[in-house]
Amino acid sequence: MKISNQTFQKSSAWVKRNARSLDVARWEYFFENGTKEQVIKYLSAFQNDDGGFGHGIEPDFWTPQSSPMSTWAAGQILMDIEADKNDKIVQSMVDYLTKTYHEDSGMWDSAIPENNDHPHAPWWGWDEDVQKNWMFNPSAELAAFLVHWSEVESEASQIGWASIEKAVDHLMASDEMDHHEINNFQQLVRIVEPYEETFNAKLAYTYEDVTEKVMSLAEICVEKDPSKWATDYLPLPLDFISGPDDALYERMEALVEQNINFYLERITDEGIWDISWDWGMYPEEYSIARRYWQGILTVDRYKALKTFGWL
Repeated sequence: MKISNQTFQKSSAWVKRNARSLDVARWEYFFENGTKEQVIKYLSAFQNDDGGFGHGIEPDFWTPQSSPMSTWAAGQILMDIEADKNDKIVQSMVDYLTKTYHEDSGMWDSAIPENNDHPHAPWWGWDEDVQKNWMFNPSAELAAFLVHWSEVESEASQIGWASIEKAVDHLMASDEMDHHEINNFQQLVRIVEPYEETFNAKLAYTYEDVTEKVMSLAEICVEKDPSKWATDYLPLPLDFISGPDDALYERMEALVEQNINFYLERITDEGIWDISWDWGMYPEEYSIARRYWQGILTVDRYKALKTFGWL
């Protein structure tokens, strides 16, 4: 069963009435011949003078200050639209990441103290030991951004590879991992695939071995019991599998089809999806964040349905 045209039109109308301008631009880019320039226009509103992003671009924390996590959220959108390294928005972001890297740990700060000063979900709160909870989420992916969007042998590229080296050491020593961090490593290996030769020359592990390790951690992490999918915030197959050409797809093809059917069963009468988490605090701000997330989820899930040929 594919999405009907009636449901698609209902979803499109909801997004244009209720979603952020940024997500309307993303919807139009993916499904209605919109332009990447329009996406960049609205994404730029979240960028600060230092090149980093803030202002609640990740709707679960609202600090206006630049943070690496907000910058990661922006970077994912820029990757989706295949932004060029010469785009001003990208160059400014690369400059921010170059200046905020911690050489000793190989990471960027996942949460920042300013998070505590603004409405946020409890898991985004900051304390002195919070980085232990996040580890290389999102640093592994930020490092890949630097390699992808900077000149070879530039300072930014060198920082990217230095971070990747530490991230991979952490990955290869891990027996299990939070699904968000796994997603960061999945994006790392996808983004740096064109640089496999450099990867093998610079690191103690081969690109092939690292890719296999990421897949094995994803297989361990994914919730394989469909009866549990509606009960909590759980890692589903489509949280890890990007399309039919993904190597993991061959290992979990039946689960992917069940996941797609699960999405189709959960779409509301308005043509959208609701979130499965609650802040338990800041109720007024949470209701706004929930609406933002509904727009984001609707774009992202339609993307997945299109990729797998269900749209």
